[in-house]
Amino acid sequence: MPSNPPEMAQFLRKLEARSSFRPDERKAILQLPFEPRQVQANRDFVTRGERVSHSCFVLKGMAGTFGQNREGHRQITSVFMSGDMIDLQTVVLPEAMSNLQALTTTTILQIPHSDLRRVGHRFPNIAEAFWRECVLDAAIVNEWVVNVGRRDARTRMAHLLCEVACRSGHATPENAFVFPFPVTQAQFADMLGLTPVHVNRTLKGLREGNVVNVAASSVEIVDWDRLADIGEFDAAYLQLGSLRNGKAPRAARCAPPAVQMAS
Repeated sequence: MPSNPPEMAQFLRKLEARSSFRPDERKAILQLPFEPRQVQANRDFVTRGERVSHSCFVLKGMAGTFGQNREGHRQITSVFMSGDMIDLQTVVLPEAMSNLQALTTTTILQIPHSDLRRVGHRFPNIAEAFWRECVLDAAIVNEWVVNVGRRDARTRMAHLLCEVACRSGHATPENAFVFPFPVTQAQFADMLGLTPVHVNRTLKGLREGNVVNVAASSVEIVDWDRLADIGEFDAAYLQLGSLRNGKAPRAARCAPPAVQMAS
């Protein structure tokens, strides 16, 4: 395993969005060992019920958790992008509670539970930061349940696009922007509990309304305020405002992030 790998700086930045660390705590996170692994698109890499000895950090690409019925139909229950730790809760409950699949070709870093526990025991503040990330993941899943179960197709699509936009980069005051979203229409349908035909029809309506354009690997938000209104989107559950130093979370709507069109 690499010594003091620079890749862990991305994990540190993720944690620092909601937690503050002393220099020795930051060093401990940066020195976490890992094993890199590349997973091809549409490949499952963890099975529900599997006993795992590591947690998976997304260095590049996009992965998701999913459930599946007897007929093989899948419901994607959450997505994880570059900078996200997929299954931090397995540190204390090592039996995987969800199937994991790479939605695109994805590079993950497998970080041993033993090392995550070691730094958590040594630095209670880091353990609290890990706990905070797990609480956030639960809040996102809760919102996805409401989205799929109680919103119509147009509203749930707008809400999902707002969430992914907010999680994809740093907020800026612009109202129109582009962010990468390299998923297939079938995957998009599995996130929303819709058929691909219904997804296509709903996207067409948003495009004709001059709200959003979805291409093969990116999303262009034409009117953020309108999209957030359609999606009934309140970003409070994402805790985008810093929790550090006792500051309150950012209010309801997140501003669109400054990210570039995927090449």
